[in-house]
Amino acid sequence: MVFLERLASHAPGEVAIPQPVIAEIALGIERLPRSKRRNALQSRFDLICAEIPRTEWTDAVSQAYGRIKAALERRGSRIEDFDAAIAAHALSSRARLVTANLTHMARVPRVQIEDWSR
Repeated sequence: MVFLERLASHAPGEVAIPQPVIAEIALGIERLPRSKRRNALQSRFDLICAEIPRTEWTDAVSQAYGRIKAALERRGSRIEDFDAAIAAHALSSRARLVTANLTHMARVPRVQIEDWSR
């Protein structure tokens, strides 16, 4: 519930979802067996997609992605490609990244993180 309260405290347009997050959620739903739970999750996902805009994958995002991956590899601290892409969306748009994945995202230089799950 904390997440929904935090989301409701922002005006429409102040929050956007990076495209890779949409892809990860779609994959998670597709992996589920056909069930009432899957249908309920799909309905919630459809509502989210209808209500919250996306952060587009631009050239600036791609360049930020390359910088993130290269910097982490040089330090020997890798993260999943989609995690790097999500962080790249936040960095290129100078936005805060809302995530509960603090372990991976904290490795990304200069990304501003907020955890709305607590």
